[in-house]
Amino acid sequence: MTTATTVTEPVPPQDLSGIVGHRFIYTYAHGWQYEMYVKNDRTIDYRIHSGHVGGRWVKDQQVDLVQLDDDSYKISWTEPTGTSVVVNVMPGKRRLHGVIFFPDWIRKHGERTVCYQNDHLDEMRTFRDEGPTYPIYVVPEFAKITLFEHVGADDDSVISVAPGELPEGWSHRTN
Repeated sequence: MTTATTVTEPVPPQDLSGIVGHRFIYTYAHGWQYEMYVKNDRTIDYRIHSGHVGGRWVKDQQVDLVQLDDDSYKISWTEPTGTSVVVNVMPGKRRLHGVIFFPDWIRKHGERTVCYQNDHLDEMRTFRDEGPTYPIYVVPEFAKITLFEHVGADDDSVISVAPGELPEGWSHRTN
């Protein structure tokens, strides 16, 4: 990106082609493994292969997606559970930094979210509303992107089954 931002033009040109339609698998420094598919410029699908809420998967999560700079993207969202997430992705460097803001109820009972969330939206909202929300459990970590592949936009088959239904070793593929 060579265009400078100004007060009157605060948003730089946005080229999201380097991330929309891509699937990537990444492992945080503490060992949690995630998979994200950037379905389009407004939604993602994801699976959590291991970690505090390993086994969870979600389709059509509404996100805010922006290009920060060449090969640098930010994806952020808030879930029906009350969890907020911000992920900075640098595909060319195979690096990612994420910050997950878990409400206290998930820190204490993360197992309640281990499901296909789309089939349990009312239940997730009920848990969120019952709380407790505070204190927020903040998890900031760098991750290594081990697989990054273009699979095309708006393909509901990219993430269509739970992590436990995939063949053994599926999430450990690299490129």
